[in-house]
Amino acid sequence: MTVSTTVTVRVPAKVNLQLAVGPRREDGFHNLVNVFHAVSLFDEITVREARPRRGRPDSGVVAGLTAGGDLGSHLARVPLNSSNLAAGAAALLAKETGRGAPVEIHLAKSIPVAGGMAGGSADAAAALVACDRLWGTGLSRAELLRLAAELGSDVAFPLVGGTAVGLGRGELLTPMDSPGRYRWVFALSPHGLSTGAVFAEYDRLRPDAPEPEPSAPLREALAAGDARALGAALANDLQEAALSLLPELGRTLEAGRAAGALGALVSGSGPTCAFLVGGGSEDRETVSGREAAVVAALEASGLCEQIVSADGDVPGTVFV
Repeated sequence: MTVSTTVTVRVPAKVNLQLAVGPRREDGFHNLVNVFHAVSLFDEITVREARPRRGRPDSGVVAGLTAGGDLGSHLARVPLNSSNLAAGAAALLAKETGRGAPVEIHLAKSIPVAGGMAGGSADAAAALVACDRLWGTGLSRAELLRLAAELGSDVAFPLVGGTAVGLGRGELLTPMDSPGRYRWVFALSPHGLSTGAVFAEYDRLRPDAPEPEPSAPLREALAAGDARALGAALANDLQEAALSLLPELGRTLEAGRAAGALGALVSGSGPTCAFLVGGGSEDRETVSGREAAVVAALEASGLCEQIVSADGDVPGTVFV
């Protein structure tokens, strides 16, 4: 049997349909109700056996980390060192199994960087799956999900994909009934927002935040495949904090809403803004017209560095 020396995994971005945030816990985290929805913006992560480097032995399991893609200046925000979650995923898998060998990791990115769409977490999930296959460690899905949860609150979801609710820190996942297919427009900001800074601002603005609760209207809209009801049910407790730190996001949201978006919200901790433009039982022509109007309004606003469209939901990590 031929042993592969290169493995590539494709992994989707996410948008949060509901992000309900409880008060800050003693461990610094927050209890969440986090409804993840995977969308067709993908990164591809390739891991390969490291090439020998003459005169300089490899240090650690990640011998090299590179990034490319179509994100323009956003690529400069990708850390190419041990702080990158993909590198952390490889190192954790090697530590847990004792079977890691030096690898080079390449990130081909289309998911916004530091944009609230879990690009770093998606890369970590893909690297975990790719290294598991490359090294033949043969971990079960449950074992991979456990390691993903150790890496970060959002890392487990890209392994699952589709639409799912995450409880705890967001890592305890349950798939949701979501038969509809939806069309989204995403407005990428020229600015970055730190997740930590957004949560800190949330704590300042909401010192008496209640424990989070799942949204019944959201669950019902998803089960019915009702795009209009879904748009009305979108909610993000971190949005007020994100707008406090970056007020122009409010103008971006208003531009999309005024152009006919069925729903609009900041994705995760931001600064990417997500606009639901249709789906479910709506005809394609209606959705396409609404999408064109929203895109044109966002372009005319001058507030966005890039505007991209995508469908959801889509599967999680797949080998390519």
